[in-house]
Amino acid sequence: MAIEDTDEHVKATPREIDLHAQLDALHNQVTELLKAWETITEGPKLLSEVQNLKATLGTHSKQLEQSAEKLSQIEVEYLVIRDENEALDTTGKKRCIFQTQHKQGYAHLAVSFEGGP
Repeated sequence: MAIEDTDEHVKATPREIDLHAQLDALHNQVTELLKAWETITEGPKLLSEVQNLKATLGTHSKQLEQSAEKLSQIEVEYLVIRDENEALDTTGKKRCIFQTQHKQGYAHLAVSFEGGP
């Protein structure tokens, strides 16, 4: 609130200058108090928001823990199925080898019977 020194206005007295300075200081104090009030009234809102975030974090932590347990179970099941599959594969290969050898043995015998003694 500066006072203009023009011909239209009378120069301010020292008392008026002092009062304007005090008024400016009070205006600044009111502005600071309003900012402080906004901060104080935001406090409960922020506290509530923090509590909500903590609850959400707790829920997500539980879900993560359950997912980790489920993943462990699935990994165990996978290993069991993999081992069973490998065992079946080995059995199948042995059967194939046996059948191949068995057929070759019969082929050898068939040649022996045809050729005669």
